Amino acid sequence: MRRLAAQTDSAIERLAQIEMSVTGLADEDLLDLADIFQATSGSPLGAMARSEMTRRNIRL
Repeated sequence: MRRLAAQTDSAIERLAQIEMSVTGLADEDLLDLADIFQATSGSPLGAMARSEMTRRNIRL
């Protein structure tokens, strides 16, 4: 049980780090990331990139 909790905590921390990395990208880098994942429907990274683009009011 403790190992599962530790794995869950680790996964949550990694996800938070990934989200911070995406939000920390410069506009051009964010657009590049969104472009890479545009063709992949349902991609979590693509969804994060699109969400951040919406927040910044930028488009491909």
